[in-house]
Amino acid sequence: MITQVEVYKAMLRSRLFEEKVRRLFSEGGMYGTTHLNIGQEASHVGLCNALGDEDWIVPTHRCHGFNVARGSSLEAMFAELYGSRHGLCMGIGGSMHMTDIATHDFGSSAVVGSSVALATGIAFAFARQGRRAIAVAILGDGATSRGVVHECMNLASVWSLPVLFYCENNHYGMSASASRMVSTSDIASRGAGYGIRSFHADGNDYDDVYDTLVRARSHILSNGEPAFVEVDTYRQCGHSKSDECAYRTQQEEAEWMRRDPIALYERRMGLSKQELRSIRASVQEEVEAAHHEAWLHRDETLTMDELSSFVLSPCEPVLPRTGPLHSTTYRMAIREALDEILAQDERACLIGEDIGVYGGCFGVTGDLHERHPDQVIETPVCEEAFTTMASAAAAMGEHPIVEIMYGDFCTLASDGLVNHAAKLRYMSAGQLSCPMVLRTPMGSGTGHGSQHTQSLETMFLAVPGLKIVAPSDPFTAKAVLKAAAADPDPVLFLEHKALYGSAGEAGDALSYWPIGKAQVLSHGDELTLISYSRATLTCRRAVSECGRSIDHIDLVTLRPLDRQTIRESVLRTGRVMIVQETPEEGSVGASVAAMVASDPQMARALKAPVCIVSSKDMPVPFSRPLERDTMPTSALVKERILAMLG
Repeated sequence: MITQVEVYKAMLRSRLFEEKVRRLFSEGGMYGTTHLNIGQEASHVGLCNALGDEDWIVPTHRCHGFNVARGSSLEAMFAELYGSRHGLCMGIGGSMHMTDIATHDFGSSAVVGSSVALATGIAFAFARQGRRAIAVAILGDGATSRGVVHECMNLASVWSLPVLFYCENNHYGMSASASRMVSTSDIASRGAGYGIRSFHADGNDYDDVYDTLVRARSHILSNGEPAFVEVDTYRQCGHSKSDECAYRTQQEEAEWMRRDPIALYERRMGLSKQELRSIRASVQEEVEAAHHEAWLHRDETLTMDELSSFVLSPCEPVLPRTGPLHSTTYRMAIREALDEILAQDERACLIGEDIGVYGGCFGVTGDLHERHPDQVIETPVCEEAFTTMASAAAAMGEHPIVEIMYGDFCTLASDGLVNHAAKLRYMSAGQLSCPMVLRTPMGSGTGHGSQHTQSLETMFLAVPGLKIVAPSDPFTAKAVLKAAAADPDPVLFLEHKALYGSAGEAGDALSYWPIGKAQVLSHGDELTLISYSRATLTCRRAVSECGRSIDHIDLVTLRPLDRQTIRESVLRTGRVMIVQETPEEGSVGASVAAMVASDPQMARALKAPVCIVSSKDMPVPFSRPLERDTMPTSALVKERILAMLG
């Protein structure tokens, strides 16, 4: 049983921590920015005291109060704010990213509303693992306008996930008043539209928050469904350190100050002023002592080598294995890989739209829903929600394989892929990892027009923490997908839709092609020809017609590149041509050309300028002849090869 004094101390601990942080920032003692919780202490402590030890929380960027209430070390929190290696995330996360897995705090997200998708992913993992626990998606009134929040509420309701949507309505999304920006005065009522039970609480009244949360949590666990809680509260400070609250009136602030949650609780406790002062003094001493210890080590930061170690998980090198081969198609090779992955790994699941009876938009998943009914999970149309959700589920021990129907829709899923999957390990300083795969078809050749035929790999090349593969044949399609599913980091697996029907050979269940390893399709000493995905088939035809001595490298992996294979070939041939089905600006070809030019030995070995053969710099048109003419052809590649060779 939590005593009144313990509750009071917890709220004071949060308030005094935040006031100390505010002073340090105002004096220039801390770097960056911060978003304080002053005035919302009852909301944080009431929530965290009502949770079980196995429950997880996902706060917003205004996270300090939740960390304090959940039991994080004040010293480690101060150290994190100083950027010290002794911080919760070793100084990588700062004020807005305080992961603490010891207290089941997933860490906050600075992207408004995305904490909801992360918590939904944790709840998804709990449901699959049969754990009697809930995940808390913490959001503000401003976040309720974001599409991903509504996507997740629908998803959680459809799938009956144990997630609590906890809305701290402090009446302002940064400077925008909720009365002007939110279409209802009763945010919790939005839950009814998704069949979700809703609750209200006075966010400045600890007892009301606590009692409401106990009821909401019990409802989730008893009924196996989500719940929505709205607490009405107020931040007594600005949105961030530079906010002077010019958008609020003094009268409004004074009215809320009279309902200060700590003052309200003091009156309820019935202690003397001397007793209250004594408790406050002891908590103040605790905060000051924690800060002093952090301050002593404030300049002890990670080295760059240590920092870089958190970008990707350590992996032991694995050699390729071919094994017995059999005839198949690109499509069937991918299905074989998925079948074997799902059969061998009970934590693996396939998530996406229309992947059940329909068999996937391009027929890749086929009958997998019959063979693995509990692991093939169809979603509503909500790419951002289920991609972000999958990243959190992966951090909780699941091994999701996400299918995005068309690669063009990766723009919708990019927040989950770029801001979460690729950064979870890094921002948490190794506390979390994200072993997930995102599969999607890219490329033209099917007459689907400009919004369904793009090659968007270029968008993701500059995302540290993300691996990207683009196989060109049935063998690598199967073998590298198996490698991706076993990888501890997120992998973007690009399938070319025009290759699905292409025939070739694939290996057995033990065949393996490691991520980061290119395959050399032909050996020669006149020219290094580099390609990937469907452009590799284009190049193979050109090479067969040229009759010249050509080193043809199929990259297979676009990030990280197999620099060693490229380098060895360039030093031998002295000529480089890259062929790709994407515009040149910022592309794989441009990256390879820059790598060659910046290496002194390779640059000296060049006998001719690097040649890049790309698609036209325009969206892909619908017309069949125009679509064909925007892409590199084997005739064009042959012409460029012969021109380079004189």
